[in-house]
Amino acid sequence: MSNPLSDLLRPQSFEEVAGHKKELEWLKKVIKAKKPLSILFFGPPGCGKTTIAKLYAKSFNANFVSISAVFSSVGDIKKIVNEAKNGFFNVPTIIFVDEIHRFNKAQQDSFLPYLEDGTITLIAATTENPSFALNNALLSRLRVFSLSYLSHADMIKVLDNYEKKVKSLDLSEEAKKYLIEISQGDARHLLNMIENIQSLNSSHLDVNEVKEFTQKKSALYDKDGENHYNLISALHKSIRGSDPNASLYWLCRMLEGKEDPLYITRRLIRVSSEDIGLADPQALKIVLSADETYRRLGSPEGELAIAQAVVYLALAPKSNSIYTAFEKAKKIASATSNLPPPMHILNAPTKLMKDLGYSEGYVYDHDTKHGFSGQNYFPKELDKEIFYDPKEIGFERDLKKRILYFEKLKQINDEN
Repeated sequence: MSNPLSDLLRPQSFEEVAGHKKELEWLKKVIKAKKPLSILFFGPPGCGKTTIAKLYAKSFNANFVSISAVFSSVGDIKKIVNEAKNGFFNVPTIIFVDEIHRFNKAQQDSFLPYLEDGTITLIAATTENPSFALNNALLSRLRVFSLSYLSHADMIKVLDNYEKKVKSLDLSEEAKKYLIEISQGDARHLLNMIENIQSLNSSHLDVNEVKEFTQKKSALYDKDGENHYNLISALHKSIRGSDPNASLYWLCRMLEGKEDPLYITRRLIRVSSEDIGLADPQALKIVLSADETYRRLGSPEGELAIAQAVVYLALAPKSNSIYTAFEKAKKIASATSNLPPPMHILNAPTKLMKDLGYSEGYVYDHDTKHGFSGQNYFPKELDKEIFYDPKEIGFERDLKKRILYFEKLKQINDEN
């Protein structure tokens, strides 16, 4: 079987690589110094990680060994290392590991002593965030290169390279633009789509015909990985920043990635308390209603209720006063958990408890002139704390007035 088009057209020099100019210039300097460094290339599929890694590794006068983390074991690694240590190759050894995140802890650890003593240089590629996918010990010995998706201009270069080396694409300009658009910065996906079209042996396809024979690149989304947390963070912060349009965008990105909508509503419930709170008490009700609506209707109908909640939260007045008050109260409560409540607010259901002073001096607020006694409800050993400080925004503006009202009443009661 012939190799895929993406493999046949793999760049043979840095000059042929699309994008990543800054990173390539740095690598050229390392190559010029003739001292290979262990490097990890991290980035999304189809951005050129493997290509750049192999070009870099092969630029040195060294024995180059390529292994896949999918098929290799600790035994394979030890065999390569033993051959390198025994001088079998008479030149330094560079090991390239594709998809290194698939190696378990023991496999990753097997590289450490040989990286430490200089027996090997390790060059690896991964689509997973190295902070989570690699052991800290191994990661600390690698220079991490973070590569991004290819730009539109870079994708045009990939397409031009195909036409230069293989043949011209008999497609309308609109169809070519569409191919680049649906590939979303993934060169491998673009070449795969071109390969599919060429297998049809059809002449001059327009954009509608191309749409029939191609498929959009699947959304890069891992419900347990970095993209999952990156996108929910983007949604949360867009709502906090009162941007309904960006908020809707990130919501749709998550739904496009087949995220569980109920996971999203759980975060929105958090947002309504953490970032809005009592500035708009309706926010929590709106989200809970959206959650219930989705549970009844499911997808796609119920997703509209979630979108409605997202826009409402984004445009709601923002206050983290409840969040900060709760955190302060937890801290003080934890540090003073040994202090009992003041005696006057303790119930006295027995004679002994009454004799001991339980409930003595308690004033029933409803019996006072203003329905407010102003008594102390903190432990007597603890100064009265101010945890909740509402903002002058939304409904909290009214709550602030109420606090000032009760403070004034307390001052009057104290004077009397």
